[in-house]
Amino acid sequence: MTISTRTGLAASAVAALLLSACSLGGGADEANAADCPWEADESVTSTVRIGYQKIPNGDVVVKDQKILENCLPNATIEWNDFASGGDVVQAFGGGSLDIGLVGSSPATKALSEPLNLPVSVVWVHDVIGSAESLIVQEGVATDLAGLQGKTIATPFGSTAHFSLLQAIADAGLDAADFHLVNSEPEQIAPAWGRGDVDAAWVWDPTLSELAKDGGEVILTSEDTAEAGKPTYDLGIADNDFIDENPAVLETWAKAQDYAVQQILEEPDKAAESVAVEVGVTTEEAEKLFDGFVFLRASEQAGADYLGGKLGEDLLATAQFLLTQDGIDAVADASVYADGVDAGPAQAAADR
Repeated sequence: MTISTRTGLAASAVAALLLSACSLGGGADEANAADCPWEADESVTSTVRIGYQKIPNGDVVVKDQKILENCLPNATIEWNDFASGGDVVQAFGGGSLDIGLVGSSPATKALSEPLNLPVSVVWVHDVIGSAESLIVQEGVATDLAGLQGKTIATPFGSTAHFSLLQAIADAGLDAADFHLVNSEPEQIAPAWGRGDVDAAWVWDPTLSELAKDGGEVILTSEDTAEAGKPTYDLGIADNDFIDENPAVLETWAKAQDYAVQQILEEPDKAAESVAVEVGVTTEEAEKLFDGFVFLRASEQAGADYLGGKLGEDLLATAQFLLTQDGIDAVADASVYADGVDAGPAQAAADR
């Protein structure tokens, strides 16, 4: 679901429409503080509204293993399922989320005109590699130039859309020479099967589904990253929520770091959770990890990510989005630098 904030809908109405498509709660099992990997914080009694996506990273491991529910046993944890980061940003605009997963492109839009949302990036769920790629129908084309005049599906406003536009620009081609259509991942697979699209830049597990149906990957987000345009899956949080709930953010970041550690050291166990949440086999889930780079909290808090460079990457993303009419204006560099908060990651690293 993609709803433009420029249609005149009230922000609260937009959020209500988006959340109507989301599932609430982390499951039927009761929280158990004894199952928290560290000492549970029983002082938190508030509700935490989390927007997640079915992406094979630590976020769904946290959800499936009920780490937050167990470590904040007296809190109410609401998990809301979204199809794309653009939808998550819309929900933040309507005041319906406290923490959410978005790509670096939607995060940049959230910080830029016309949205200017009061949110901060507090976590790097992953650095996107081959898990997001341009895949083409068999025999349609062997390179990007061969797709001119063809139909390419991608979720507009997503990191996949950003990578596609960047690849077109880097190749010296014009996006106007391609038929780009806005389509969420769950809509792309049926359209692919009907032959309605010639190609798609999309992420796993949809990407793997298209590959099984004869698709051929010709470019990846790893390629665009190597060309100096990295993309990320990021955790963002409402600034007021960050200020008023430091204990929640610290526990949330600890839970995310615990999940990343499990992906890196016990991938078979983490894959079981991803399989449940994403809808693939355990074997497929473990293979999907190869399409991302996962970072522990201590590395995230450093200068290469939340401690400095990520703000520069968001500024560069904004500068490119402006050329594609993705935002109205690029904010001052300080907006993107200040829109990154390494505090929760540092707290998790210090645990």
